[in-house]
Amino acid sequence: MQRKFYVYILASGFNGTLYIGMTSDLVKRIWEHKNNIVEGFTKKYRVHDLVYYEIFDDAENAIRGEKRLKRYNRDWKINLIKRDNPYWRDLYEGICK
Repeated sequence: MQRKFYVYILASGFNGTLYIGMTSDLVKRIWEHKNNIVEGFTKKYRVHDLVYYEIFDDAENAIRGEKRLKRYNRDWKINLIKRDNPYWRDLYEGICK
């Protein structure tokens, strides 16, 4: 079984504060954010809703994907989220299955 890597966007709510990260264990990492295990930005600004993610086959491409997303301006990121998740639903429950 090949390991997967994920680039994700968390939001504090609809059109709220955004955070972009990368992980090899999406369920665990989002759980850590939601339970304020992770010190820093997401805890301070209550950025806990998984609103977007991409899957990669290797860490190198995931890191490139994370850097690419971070380069874009906020409007571009919001449009990306709205394209796949127009109601900004928290996708966490769906990945826990």
